[in-house]
Amino acid sequence: MVQKAERVGSPRSRGGKPVGNITRGTTNPNRMRRLDRWLAGPQAWRLRTAVEPLVVDLGYGASPTTAVELFDRLQAVRPDVRVSGIEIEPERVRTAKALERPGLSFHVGGFEVPVPGNPVLVRAFNVLRQYEEADVPAIWSLVQSRLAPNGLFIDGTCDEIGRRVTWVALDRERALSLSFSVRFGSFELPSEVAERLPKALIHRNVPGEPIHAFLQAMDKAWLDAAPLASFGNRQRWTGMCRSLRDAGWPLQDGPSRWRLGELTVAWDAVAPN
Repeated sequence: MVQKAERVGSPRSRGGKPVGNITRGTTNPNRMRRLDRWLAGPQAWRLRTAVEPLVVDLGYGASPTTAVELFDRLQAVRPDVRVSGIEIEPERVRTAKALERPGLSFHVGGFEVPVPGNPVLVRAFNVLRQYEEADVPAIWSLVQSRLAPNGLFIDGTCDEIGRRVTWVALDRERALSLSFSVRFGSFELPSEVAERLPKALIHRNVPGEPIHAFLQAMDKAWLDAAPLASFGNRQRWTGMCRSLRDAGWPLQDGPSRWRLGELTVAWDAVAPN
């Protein structure tokens, strides 16, 4: 049974205890590959230019597999990267300690991010969805306060094997963007990804909300691009993205990412009313 999440307040109100609650901890190997590809791709400059190449996998779950995978993938970007896996459940950390090696460590903690220094990347996947929507701003603010200059906090959600993925990217000041990444063939309409929206948006997919309008626009553009399906889903997805951009949606990426089944839109265009 999942622990009912307590409301998240100031770290001081917790008496020095980790900020957060124990989650289900479910995970699978290679589940985070789509986000990791984005971090090692268009966001790699953040790690390359960082004075301190510290990365945090926050709430990695019952198995440390995704933290180990993140470490291996980011080493290709910066060999001296340091990845710290953080879990609020001490037994999960005790188990993960056996996998520590130079550059990879595991610690007990929560959203206060209890590691020395300021991380350039913090990844929290399938964590905030188990909290109340009202808690999201305080959690975001707490993690953002721990970021290094040019640091990025990624709050995301994915399905069990990483076929449908969404994430919000935030810097130290504000939310920047919402990204989608899907496996072609895993959906009939793009709006099916709505079930994996981050906590800040999952309850907002209703008429009158910007995210609802965007998902509806995605569906229309996908259906309009049906003639491109004979050339493959990559071409159809790319055609959908071009139509969205031409319609005025502020997309932040281009064909090199679209061909991977990705799409990133400015946060201001989809933020809750």
